[in-house]
Amino acid sequence: MLTQLAIQDFAIVDHLELDLTGGMTAITGETGAGKSILLGALGLCLGERADAGSVRHGCERTDLSARFDIHHLPAAQAWLSERELPADECLLRRVVTANGRSKAWINGQPATVSDLKALGEHLIQIHGQHAHQALMREETHLSLLDDYAGLNGKTLQLADTFRAWHSARRRLKKLSEAGSEIEAKRQLLRYQVEELDQLALEEDELPTLEDEQLQLAHAEEILRETQFAADCCADDDGGALSLLHRAHQHLSALPGSDKGALANTLAMLSDAQIQIEEATSELARLSGHTELDPERLAWVEDRLGDIHRLARKHHVSPEELYAQHQQLSQELNQLDASDSDLDALSADVESLRERYRGEAKALSDARQKAATRLGKEVQQQLAFLAMDKASFKVALESRDTPAPEGLDRVQFLISANPGQPARPLAKVASGGELSRISLAIQVVAANHSTTPSLVFDEVDVGVSGATAEIVGQLLRKLGDNGQVMTVTHLPQVAAQAHQHLHIEKRAKRNTTLTHMALLDEGGRVSELARMLGGVNLSDQTLAHAREMLHASQRPPH
Repeated sequence: MLTQLAIQDFAIVDHLELDLTGGMTAITGETGAGKSILLGALGLCLGERADAGSVRHGCERTDLSARFDIHHLPAAQAWLSERELPADECLLRRVVTANGRSKAWINGQPATVSDLKALGEHLIQIHGQHAHQALMREETHLSLLDDYAGLNGKTLQLADTFRAWHSARRRLKKLSEAGSEIEAKRQLLRYQVEELDQLALEEDELPTLEDEQLQLAHAEEILRETQFAADCCADDDGGALSLLHRAHQHLSALPGSDKGALANTLAMLSDAQIQIEEATSELARLSGHTELDPERLAWVEDRLGDIHRLARKHHVSPEELYAQHQQLSQELNQLDASDSDLDALSADVESLRERYRGEAKALSDARQKAATRLGKEVQQQLAFLAMDKASFKVALESRDTPAPEGLDRVQFLISANPGQPARPLAKVASGGELSRISLAIQVVAANHSTTPSLVFDEVDVGVSGATAEIVGQLLRKLGDNGQVMTVTHLPQVAAQAHQHLHIEKRAKRNTTLTHMALLDEGGRVSELARMLGGVNLSDQTLAHAREMLHASQRPPH
C-alpha cells in the first residue's frame, strides 16, 4: 500500500510529506483548494504525462516521490526482481523541470515513464470522477468485464495470436501476388544454369587448360629446342659433359693435383658434371612429355573459347565464371524451394487461424460466465444504492469479423423501471442514475482487485442523502480489507472514513499555497459541519456532525 507521498514545489504546494495508513482515508476541502493536486502528484509518480505547468511558479523543478509497502504484493516484487532492482520496498520518484523535461527513478535507479506505468499497475488503482462518462462508450465495457474476470492475460495472448495470424496472411498474399514475377525469373535462371551445367566447368580447370594450350601450341618448338639443348650438354663429340670429363682427366694427371688450388678446381668440375647430367635428364623428361597432338589442341582451344564466350554473356571474367555458376544454381534452388515455402506458409496461416478461433472461443465462454456473475453483483450493489427496481445486464454479442480482443461485443444494459426492456446505458440512464451505476460497477471491480490500494476521485458525484451514506459504507468496507483513498464533497461519505485528510488554500506573502493535514476528532467534526452547513457553523450543525461521525465509526452489529 501507499505509505508516504512527498511533494516539493508542485503546483501551489511548496513542501509536503504525507504519511498514509491502511483503511479508508477521506480527502476533503473547498472546491479549488487543491484536492486534485494530491492525485496529480500521485499520477506523475505512476507515469502520467508531465509538463512545465506542474512546476510551482518561480521554481526550477518539482520533485515528487511515492513510497509503497510491497511485502504482500508478490507481483510487484517479481517485477522488481526481474529487473535486478531491490524488492524489499518500492520508491517511485519523478522530477519535472521548468522547461518540461522529466526524469524518473525506481528504488534509486533511473527508469522510464513506461516502467513507472507498468509497475504502478501492480501497486494502485485510480477510479476517476469521470468513470461514468467512460461507461457511455461501448468499447470500455469489454475491458471492464475482462478486468473483473481476470482475463487480461488471455486477452493479451489472443491479441498476439491475432497479430501473428494476420502477419502470416500478409506474407502469404505478398508471396502469391509475386508468383508470376518469380516464375519468369525461375525460367531465366533455369536456362542459364542448364547452359552452365552443360559446360561443367570445374573450379581450377581454367588455369590448367591455359597451361595445356600453351604447351600444345608450342610443342614442335619445345621438342626442337630441348633436343638442341640436350645435344649441347651430352653430345659425345663436342658436348659440355664430354668436355668437362676430358678437362677433369687432364688436371687429375698433374702431380699434387689432390692438394692446393687444383683440388678445389677438380671439385667444381665434378659438381658441374653432376649439374649437367641432371639438366640432361630434365630435358629428356620434358621431351618425353611433349607431343604433337593437333586434335587435343583443337579441343582445348574450343573449350577455352566456350568459357570466354559464357563469361562475356554473364558479364564476368573467365576466372569468375565458376563462382557465377554456383550463385545462379543457389538462386534457382531457393526459388524452387519457394513453392514449398508457399505451401508451408499456407499451412501456417490455417494453423494460426484455428488457434485464434480456439483461443477466442475459450475466451468467449469465460466472458459469458463472468458476464452473468458481474450482472448479479452490480444488481446487488444497485439495490444498496436505492436502485432496487433497476435491472442490470451484461450482454455479449458475436462480432462480424475477428478482432485482436476476440469475437465478442459487450454491452451494459439497464432497465431503470420494472416492465421496461433493458437498453444501452447511454439511451436510458439519467446523470444521477449513471453515477450510481458507475459507482456500483467500480465497487464490484474493486472487490475483485488484487491491488491493495484504491483511489476514488469524486465517484460519488450525483448521489445524496441516504444513498450517500450507503456509498460511504461501501467504501469503508473496501477499506477494511486494504487501503482506500476517496476525494469527496459528501459529509456522509467522509464520516465513514478511518482517517480524514483536509486540504485548504492559504495566502502567504503575496502567494497562495496548499496546506494538507490529517484531522483529529475535533477537526473532523468541524470539517463535517462545514460540509453540512457552509461557512457559519451553528451548535446544531456541529452536534449533527459529531453525531454523524460517532454513528459512522461505531462497529456494525
